[in-house]
Amino acid sequence: MRLVFAGTPEPAVPSLRALISSPRHEVVAVVTRPDAPAGRGRKLLRSPVGALADEHGIEVLTPEKAGAPEFLDRLRELAPDACPVVAYGALLPQRILDIPAHGWVNLHFSLLPAWRGAAPVQAAIRAGDEITGASTFHIVRELDAGPVYGVVTETIGPADTAGALLQRLSESGAQLLASTMDGIEDGTLRAVPQPEDGVSYAPKVTVEDARVSFADPAAAVDRHIRAVTPEPGAWAQFRGERFKLGPVTRTDESGLAPGELRAERKRVLAGTATQAVQLGEVQAQGKKRMAATDWARGTRIEQGERLS
Repeated sequence: MRLVFAGTPEPAVPSLRALISSPRHEVVAVVTRPDAPAGRGRKLLRSPVGALADEHGIEVLTPEKAGAPEFLDRLRELAPDACPVVAYGALLPQRILDIPAHGWVNLHFSLLPAWRGAAPVQAAIRAGDEITGASTFHIVRELDAGPVYGVVTETIGPADTAGALLQRLSESGAQLLASTMDGIEDGTLRAVPQPEDGVSYAPKVTVEDARVSFADPAAAVDRHIRAVTPEPGAWAQFRGERFKLGPVTRTDESGLAPGELRAERKRVLAGTATQAVQLGEVQAQGKKRMAATDWARGTRIEQGERLS
């Protein structure tokens, strides 16, 4: 089939690579978000998906708005049979959805109808789900509500961060998306409507959402931090300044108030509503990221001081 692939960030790259490598399909163009400033020099950089397309000599389309008339015209000229999508980052109007004969097929990193929305991996970890996965579905106007072609499952490990889990899902999901395209082409795959029960939503996680509440139980603190690692990054306040936190380890220690710190020779503990957690890597305001024990050696933590 003739494919126009839409995607932007790194987790979409394995899917584009799998489709480029497929002997059954031709990726005739890629749609991605416009080049964005990055780094200290704020130079404009191509998205990871756009960069891979450039490497393979594939046309790259970067509409400011998905409904732009010139984009609509070019898409019609390309005449794709289907448009696979992975984390493109913009809503598609109906007149765009109607162009390919087989529609737009999205790879979403959850087991739909669970965790529709922008941050399904983060939501699954924060909720304490033991199993998650990825789904391919036919895009409709309602958010992530279209009929499902196929799924793959993935176990969430006790130390999984959102970054690590998303990396695994992007690889297994790429194979799912490629096989979905194969099944659509040969007519052996039919999309099945999502059940009405079990719908949940995972909105975008903001920096403010990533703030850690040590008034929560240790299990919730642990899941929360892993869910926002590496982006946008967990944080609390220490001495009135932002204090970044890497994943923690749960302990059997008690006797510390929520957020209260205790520095020992080989570990730094912080209290929660239940047992204390052992801090891993931390980053104080204006400092480099370092092990919590190294930070504590250079910081005189007064008795009763806490993260808040």
